[in-house]
Amino acid sequence: MAHVTRNSRSGPRTQGNPHGLRPIELDQIWDDLKSGVKSIYRRQSMSRQRYMELYTHVYNYCTSVHSVANQNQQGTAAASSSSQRNPASLTRNRSQGGGAQFVGHELYKRIKDLLRQYLINLLKDGQDLLDEQVLQFYTRQWEDYQFSSKVLDGICAYLNRHWVRRECDEGSRGIYFIYSLALITWRDNLFRPLNKQVTNAVLKLIERERNGEPINTRLVSGVISCYVELGLNKDEPSSRGPTLSVYKENFENLFLDDTERFYTTESNEFLRHNPVTEYMKKAEMRLMEEQKRVQTYLHESTFDALARVCEKVLIQKHLENFHFEFQNLLNADKDEDLGRMYQLVSRIQDGLHELKSLLEKHILNQGASALEKCGEAAVNDPKVYVQTILNVHKKYHALVMTAFANDTGFVAALDKACGQFINSNYVTKQANNSSKSPELLARYCDLLLKKSSKNPEEAELEDTLNQVMVVFKYIEDKDVFQKFYSKMLAKRLVGHMSASDDAEASMISKLKQACGFEYTSKLQRMFQDIGVSKDLNENFRKHLESSTEPLDIDFSIQVLSSGSWPFQQSCAFTLPVELERSYQRFTAFYGSRHSGRKLNWLYQMSKGEVVTNCFKNRYTLQASTFQMAVLLLYNSTDTYTVQQLQETTLIKMDILLQVLQILLKSKLLVADDNTNEADIKPETQLSLFLGYKNKKLRVNINVPMKTEVKAEQESTHKNIEEDRKLLIQAAIVRIMKMRKTLKHQQLLIEVLNQLSSRFKPRVPVIKKCIDILIEKEYLARVDGQKDTYSYLA
Repeated sequence: MAHVTRNSRSGPRTQGNPHGLRPIELDQIWDDLKSGVKSIYRRQSMSRQRYMELYTHVYNYCTSVHSVANQNQQGTAAASSSSQRNPASLTRNRSQGGGAQFVGHELYKRIKDLLRQYLINLLKDGQDLLDEQVLQFYTRQWEDYQFSSKVLDGICAYLNRHWVRRECDEGSRGIYFIYSLALITWRDNLFRPLNKQVTNAVLKLIERERNGEPINTRLVSGVISCYVELGLNKDEPSSRGPTLSVYKENFENLFLDDTERFYTTESNEFLRHNPVTEYMKKAEMRLMEEQKRVQTYLHESTFDALARVCEKVLIQKHLENFHFEFQNLLNADKDEDLGRMYQLVSRIQDGLHELKSLLEKHILNQGASALEKCGEAAVNDPKVYVQTILNVHKKYHALVMTAFANDTGFVAALDKACGQFINSNYVTKQANNSSKSPELLARYCDLLLKKSSKNPEEAELEDTLNQVMVVFKYIEDKDVFQKFYSKMLAKRLVGHMSASDDAEASMISKLKQACGFEYTSKLQRMFQDIGVSKDLNENFRKHLESSTEPLDIDFSIQVLSSGSWPFQQSCAFTLPVELERSYQRFTAFYGSRHSGRKLNWLYQMSKGEVVTNCFKNRYTLQASTFQMAVLLLYNSTDTYTVQQLQETTLIKMDILLQVLQILLKSKLLVADDNTNEADIKPETQLSLFLGYKNKKLRVNINVPMKTEVKAEQESTHKNIEEDRKLLIQAAIVRIMKMRKTLKHQQLLIEVLNQLSSRFKPRVPVIKKCIDILIEKEYLARVDGQKDTYSYLA
């Protein structure tokens, strides 16, 4: 190309034209150029040589020196001498002279007229066509025209680069690059006359496809690509990028209206004759079809608008039907249909709110109903209670995970519903105690972790403990669980009743992770005490072995730090003579190791084994220390009154009566007047029953009475209330110390926030604690300010 243009400037130089540029008039080249352009649009084959000839015509014309009327030789010479390097600058300088004609304008005008005339003639062949015929005509002619226009744009490259570019830079309106000019000429002369019938034909074709007929999608995609290409930026004529204005105004808006009408009719009609579950499948299929339609032959920008229209018509307008059906699907456990409904409704902004609310109510009702069906079994059996809760949670957790894609809103609905029915249900109402759930959960843990023939395998136990933590998460009164769990753990450790130390440690680790170090600090110290006690017992055993007076009974102890264990101080008690020596030997041994420490013996927690020699069979009785003390008295006499037993052992009468009731119930003792064990009095005479029999040779009589268990539960709940008051007071002092002055309502809110992880304080109790702190002069009411407190340092 450079070789051609260089030759075009060769020839003798003249004095007035030192660069050798020859003046070329448009008429000299136009006939040949016009013939070449027409052959391009007729899609006739063209050689490279012919292409270069046409290109050279445009180049030579744009770079030639034109004599213009009203322009004298002197002006031309001046312009020529100022343009020594760039021929294009010649025309610029000449244009600034005021009377010169821009080189390229006439060529541009003739090309424009040529294209317009070509399209006017072309329009005659298509203006009476309809439906597929007009589409076939339009798309075929567009493809040919677009290709030919790109060839023409290449031939006019020099005109584009210099004359058109300069005109655009100088702000001339109505001037475009040649390819853009071709598009605009198509838009004005073929598109505008035909676009309504073309667009209508496309819409009919799409409707036929929606009705299940196969169509030629190339006809649609051809029209769409044309509409997109025609959307030139009117404000920036030099821009080659489409603005989609033609596509949006002349197709997309009509297409979206058509889509809304079609699916409004179809959805209403379908729902009149089919269930919602079938409609959802239909809607799902239609949404996928429309997505595929965009991918196949529409512009990608249509996707969002089309999706919104389809979602409004197919889903949003039928939400009431969906909500009604949602409850039916929950009742019938139709998880697949629930998942389909979720996927559809999630497309609508805020559409899921009602479904979340319905799910929450459903889970709440199902949980409450399941516990009520269990009746008294759930009240008395912690395993039944917890397993019922877990079954409900497991079912709806799986539903949320699968059908609702673990959506945070549905997870929150599940959590809220579980929190409500776990903390307030048939069982808590029967017990008339809102803290019954944490108590039963702690008792369930005790069943799992205590030695038993029914203990699960370790891996299974770990999984069950994880399930326990699921319920624990929903418990409001976590301090109640801690209190009961602590007491039961203490009994397991002291009585060597733990099924697995690893399982115990694992459970404490889970509680620590859930509630923090402070929540489990005492539990962990209990384990430390048991470890220290093992070493202490080993040292005591070695001490006895080296002694000249070994003990004649097996004796082991556990030394527990007083602040960590939930045991009350022991009451007055006379230790049996048989145990006195062991007691004294260990007390002396411990005193020699730890001077200044005092041992408080917890006799009510102690136990031992007594071997019998008075019955037909030799039995080993596993008994509490109090039971041992009573039974050992019968080594000297066969009969005692209850009063005599109390005076000898110094056991409190109410505790002694419980001990004796167990011995009477196990048939080791009998009342001389056949008094029922529940009715014995201080004067009742009790004798050793020498005809005692049992199928087992090792008999555990160290079992608590039901009345004892109930009393312990009541005592624990009472202690919890007292502990809570102290925690509330401590929280109030912390808050007031930091804030100095605070309104009553704000103080309530901050106390509730601080303590909500442990328990839910009741407002009347908080008010009572505020009054106590005012009496103790920690706080004072501010004069003249209603409901405001100040901190007294």
